[in-house]
Amino acid sequence: MRTTLFMRIGRRQSIAIALTVLSLGGFPVSAAELVPFRVGQAAPANTFLAIWMAQSAGLYAAQGLEIAVVPMVGGSQAGPNLRSGRIQLMHIGMSSVVRANASGRGDLRCIGSLANVIRSTMFTAPNVKTAAQLKGGIVGISSEGSESDSTTTLALRRLGLARSDVIIKAIGVDRLPFVRDGRVAATTLGEPFRSEAFAAGLNPIFDFYAQHIPWLYSGLTVDREYLREHRDVLVRFLKATIEGNYLAYTDERRGKDVLAKELKIGDARILDISYSNFKDATPLNAELDPAGAENILATSAPANASRNLADYIDTSLSEGLRAEGFFDAMRTKYNVK
Repeated sequence: MRTTLFMRIGRRQSIAIALTVLSLGGFPVSAAELVPFRVGQAAPANTFLAIWMAQSAGLYAAQGLEIAVVPMVGGSQAGPNLRSGRIQLMHIGMSSVVRANASGRGDLRCIGSLANVIRSTMFTAPNVKTAAQLKGGIVGISSEGSESDSTTTLALRRLGLARSDVIIKAIGVDRLPFVRDGRVAATTLGEPFRSEAFAAGLNPIFDFYAQHIPWLYSGLTVDREYLREHRDVLVRFLKATIEGNYLAYTDERRGKDVLAKELKIGDARILDISYSNFKDATPLNAELDPAGAENILATSAPANASRNLADYIDTSLSEGLRAEGFFDAMRTKYNVK
């Protein structure tokens, strides 16, 4: 995907501009040094705003990276796609990492997070008003092993139900039409679909976001071998992404413009809610919350999964950025207290 800068002035001129830009580490960036870096996007959502913003503002090019966003199915496919090198990083929650590692489909690590609480709500079809009425019904998820899959299990449990009480069906990312017309009895939705469901009058039978349940919901996930061999590239990716967070957080107009474009939001009220949700629940420094990671292991990990957090998360890159003063530099640059 080309950035807004690329679309305005063309790829050749934008690379010429990139030649003059100094990275935050003080090294000149040249076209020959741009490192291809592909990011897997399992589901377009406001949790992806930092990446879109950094891309549109040329922050990745300034760090010597040529970013491409690759739409794909998350969950069970994350490990194979990262291992094969089709992508270098996947935007998925830690529950998908736990499943991939436990099944042998991957050896993955979350190196950062763009959401440390569950930012979704389970809605029911118009004819379903109570948890008891969900029994025997179809509950839609995006894909097997996805965050919608894991959080569905948690929501059912909180409602006094088990997965065996319902029929779990993978129906893809665009699930709102399915629950609105009754093709499924319930599904979980994040922004902007969550706001659209509220506007449509659907029943929020379990609102994760209102409860701010700690959860490593939108992890920045890589293959462990790639982490070992390309730490410098990942540091540059994190720097640009974190600055994208700060830019979106402090420049509301620009953040909303990017959010509206990428998520095709035409309703100003839904755009306001989606942006506020981003601003309220995004860790600016993309740091992992161990409490959210522990919660995943305690509630949704397979029986054969390791209970050692180090088998799923790696905080060393974030710790290095903090130690070098990068987070403080961002707060000062963008006047964030």
